Amino acid sequence: MTEPHPIVVLIEDEPQIRRFLRAILPAQGIELFEAANGERGIVEVGLRRPDVVILDLGLPDISGVEVVERLRDWTDVPVIVLSARAEESDKIAALDAGADDYVTKPFGVGELLARVRAAMRRRARTADGEQTFTVGPFSVDLAARRVERGGEPIHLTPIEYRLLAQLVRHAGRVLTHRQLLKEVWGPSHVDDAHYLRIYMAQLRRKLEDDPTQPSPWHAPTLIAP
Repeated sequence: MTEPHPIVVLIEDEPQIRRFLRAILPAQGIELFEAANGERGIVEVGLRRPDVVILDLGLPDISGVEVVERLRDWTDVPVIVLSARAEESDKIAALDAGADDYVTKPFGVGELLARVRAAMRRRARTADGEQTFTVGPFSVDLAARRVERGGEPIHLTPIEYRLLAQLVRHAGRVLTHRQLLKEVWGPSHVDDAHYLRIYMAQLRRKLEDDPTQPSPWHAPTLIAP
């Protein structure tokens, strides 16, 4: 698997800001997904599993602070607040809720990109556990998002990769279907167990010589629910 582009979810109701960042971020090799309100933004984070979230505080449905609080219930994705609110109290509220950084509008492109890169580096440095897992001919490099078999890269879709990454992170442990669904697909899909059946079958087809007889490795024990 070759390195995928970093993913950013932008939660912003101002069309001009979305258009501006739509022109800037992809030119830097960043895959951008957008949401114009907080509820949709939370769903996008669950679907896309981004490397960074860029969040406005003044959203039309719920506050940006509430978005941060709800994200922190289930993910540690870095959140950079991008807001016209310059009061210290607004910054404190956002950071206390769990935001990682705060950029005030109007902002410089170079500064925002530097903060996005810094957030990605911090997350990579603080990732739990080992960064490279090797089992038999397989190697999974979590820092580089690379999967190889016998030194040859294996192409996985983003969801296949996220599923495999969770499996190797929890190797040798007990893991419920709901836990795995929440980690890979987000909290809105904890009851969609058929997703696991479909994607586990796809992973076996790509990784195993004989998918009906998978190679023994200390994968997590999956239990319902």
